[in-house]
Amino acid sequence: MVHTLTTWVLPPVPFGFDSVTYLNKRRIKLGLVFSVSNSTKVSVFQCSRNSRGYGSLVFSGPPKLDFTCGFMLECSEVKFVTFSKLGKSHVGDLPPPLGWALGVGGVGNEVVEEQTGLKPHDMSVTGELDGVEDDDDCEEKMNGDDNSKEDEKLDECDGKVDVRALGMRLQTAKTVGDVEEILKDKGDLPLKVFSTIICGFGKAKRMDSALILFDWMKKRKIETNGSFGPNLFVYNTLLGVVKQSGQFAEMEAILNEMAQVGIAYNVVTYNTLISIYVEKGEGDKALSMLEEIHRNGLTPSPASYSLGLLAYRRLEDGHGALNFFVQFREKYRQGEIGKDDDGEDWETEFTQLEKFTLRVCYQVMRCWLVSRDNLSNKVLKFLVDMDNAGIPLTRAELERLVWACTREDHYIVVKELYIRIRERYDKISLSVCNHVIWLMGKAKKWWAALEVYEDLLDKGPKPNNLSYELIVSHFNILLSAARRKGIWRWGVRLLNKMEDKGLKPGTKEWNAVLVACSKASETTTAVQIFKRMVENGEKPTIISYGALLSALEKGKLYDEALRVWNHMVKVGVEPNVYAYTIMASIYTAQGNFNRVDAIIEEMVALGIEVTVVTYNAIITGCARNGMSSAAYEWFHRMTVQNISPNETTYEMLIDALANDGKPKLAYQLYTRAQHEGLVLSSKAYDAVVQSSRTYGATIDLGILGPRPMDKKKRVQIRKTLTEFYNLADTQESPQVFYKLLI
Repeated sequence: MVHTLTTWVLPPVPFGFDSVTYLNKRRIKLGLVFSVSNSTKVSVFQCSRNSRGYGSLVFSGPPKLDFTCGFMLECSEVKFVTFSKLGKSHVGDLPPPLGWALGVGGVGNEVVEEQTGLKPHDMSVTGELDGVEDDDDCEEKMNGDDNSKEDEKLDECDGKVDVRALGMRLQTAKTVGDVEEILKDKGDLPLKVFSTIICGFGKAKRMDSALILFDWMKKRKIETNGSFGPNLFVYNTLLGVVKQSGQFAEMEAILNEMAQVGIAYNVVTYNTLISIYVEKGEGDKALSMLEEIHRNGLTPSPASYSLGLLAYRRLEDGHGALNFFVQFREKYRQGEIGKDDDGEDWETEFTQLEKFTLRVCYQVMRCWLVSRDNLSNKVLKFLVDMDNAGIPLTRAELERLVWACTREDHYIVVKELYIRIRERYDKISLSVCNHVIWLMGKAKKWWAALEVYEDLLDKGPKPNNLSYELIVSHFNILLSAARRKGIWRWGVRLLNKMEDKGLKPGTKEWNAVLVACSKASETTTAVQIFKRMVENGEKPTIISYGALLSALEKGKLYDEALRVWNHMVKVGVEPNVYAYTIMASIYTAQGNFNRVDAIIEEMVALGIEVTVVTYNAIITGCARNGMSSAAYEWFHRMTVQNISPNETTYEMLIDALANDGKPKLAYQLYTRAQHEGLVLSSKAYDAVVQSSRTYGATIDLGILGPRPMDKKKRVQIRKTLTEFYNLADTQESPQVFYKLLI
C-alpha cells in the first residue's frame, strides 16, 4: 500500500555546513549525516535542492527503516532546526515557508541526548562529507557551470566512509607512502571523496596536505592504467586550494600538469585563475583570463563578470569597470548573454552586477579622494561619466563620498556631491551638511558654507548646535580678518548677515568689528556698533571699551572718551595697559600732563607694566600737537626707566623736533638710532634733511647714509557716512549712544 505523498520545503543550507537537523523529542538528521534512533515509524524519503538553496522532502511508502543506505527519519512533530559544522552546532528558527507550514513558534536549545538513550558517539555515520553541497555545487555557486561530468555517487559505495575522519587522518600524512598506508583498507573510493577532502584542506589552508594527496592520485593513475586519477574537477579544486592558502607559486606547476595530461580549462578553471590573479594584485592578467574565456568559445558565468569587475577595482580603474559593465549590459539587452537555458537566473544576476558595479565605482572614487595627489577633477569627470552610463550613485554612496573629502582641494567635489544629493533626493543627512560646512570653511569658501546653512534653514533638516557652532566659527574667521585689516564695512555686513540668519553674535564678534572700526578711525561707526552690542544683551569687555576709547581718541572726541572711561570704571571693568595708554594719549593731546603722570603712577601701583607702547603714545600725542620739548622730555624719562625706544619712538620724536626748528637735535637722534641698529623710515630721513636746509644747519649726509626705501602705503578706501548708514542701519547720531552710559 502506497501512502499519499507529503512534501516539505526545507530552508537553505548554509555553505560549509554538513547537515540539517530537525529536533523535537528525538534527534533527527537530514542530508548526508544521519543518526539512528529506536523509533519504529520511519519513512523512505527523497531530498532535492533547487537553485535558491531550498530543498524538498517527499515521504512515501509504509513506515520502515532502510539500512542499505543507513537513512532514517522519525516522522514526528518538528520544532527546531540545527546546522552542524565541524562538530559545532547552531540553533535557529525555521525560515519560511517551512516555519509557517509547521507553525514554528520559537527556538529551543539543541538536544544532544534525546529520549532514545543514544549519545552522539553512538550514532552511525554514512557518507559524511565536509559540506552539504557536493563539490560541483560548491564550484557552481562560486564559479558557474562545471563542464566536467562526475557520475560517481557516494551512495554507490558499498562501505561506510567517514570523510571528515578520513580527511583528518590524511592531514597527518607527510609522504605518498603515508597516504597509501591510511587508504590501504578503504578500497576504491569515488573521486568525489578525495576532491571533498582536498577542498577541506583548502579551507584549512593545508596546501602541503593537498599536494601529497594529489601526488598519490597521480601515482594511482599510473598503477591503474588511467582508470583512476585526477580529473578536471580535481585540478580545479586543487587550484582553489592555491587561492585559499595563498601559495600562488604552486599554480604554474598545476597548470603544467593539466597541459601535460591534455585537460582543457573550463569556466570554473578560468574563474579560479582570475580570482588568483586578483588576489596577487595582478589585475591585468586577471582580465586577460577573462578575454581568453571568449577566445576559447566558452560562456562566462555571472561569477566571471563579477571577478572582472573586482579586477578593475584592484587596479583602481573606475573607467574600465564602468565600460566593462556597459558592454555587458548591452550584450544582455540584445540577448547575447543569458539566451540559453544555462540554469542561471540572469535577471537577478544582472541586477546584482549593476549593484556591484556601483560599489566598485564608489570604492575607486574613494581611493582617488584619499590619494596624496589632488584627483578632484578626475572624480568630477567620473561622476558625469556614470550619469551618462545610466548608473548614478545612490544617496548613501554620495554621502559616503562626502565624508571621504577632508582636504581643502576637495571643496569642488564636496560642492558637486552636495548639489547632487539636494537635487535628486528628498532628504540629506544633517551630519553630511555639517561636514560640508566644515570643509568649505577649511577651504576658505565661507560664503559657500553660509549657503549650505541657509539651505538647512529653508529646506531642512533643521540645523543643530554643531551646525550653529561651525557657521559661527566661519564668521569669526572673517570677522578676525576684518579686525586685523581694519575692514570695518565687511565687519558690519557680517554682523548684519549673522542676525539675518538667526545667528546671535557674541562678545567676540562685536569686539572684532569694534577693533576694525577703531583701526579705520571710524568713530561714528564704533559708537553705533557699541550701542547695538549693548542692545543685543552682550556685556562689553575691556576689549570693547578699549576699542571704543581708541576710536573716540582718533576722532578727537576727548570729552566723550573721558565719559566712557568713567562709565567703564563705574561698572567694574578693570582697565588694562591698552586702555591706560589710550587715556595717557588723550590727556597728552589736552596738555594735561599732571593726569598723564597720574596714569603712569596708577599703572605702576596696580602692577601694570609701563612699556614702550605707552611712552610712544605720549610722545606721539606731543608731536601731533606741536609739543616737541615735552616729547623730548618724555623720551628722557623713558630711557631713565630703562625702557628702550624703538623705531616708532625715534620717528615721531625726530618729526616733532624737525618741524619745531631743531634740526641738530633731530640729526643726533637719527644717528643714535642708527648706532642702536634701528632702521628708520624715509619720512624721518627726509624730515632731518629738509629741516637742516630750512634752518641752515650743517649735517654730514655721509653719516646719515643713503635714503631708506619708501614703504608701500596701504590705500584705505572708505565709504561716505551716508553709504555706511544705509549698509549698517546706523542712522542715529553718536549722541544717542551716550545715554546708554548714564
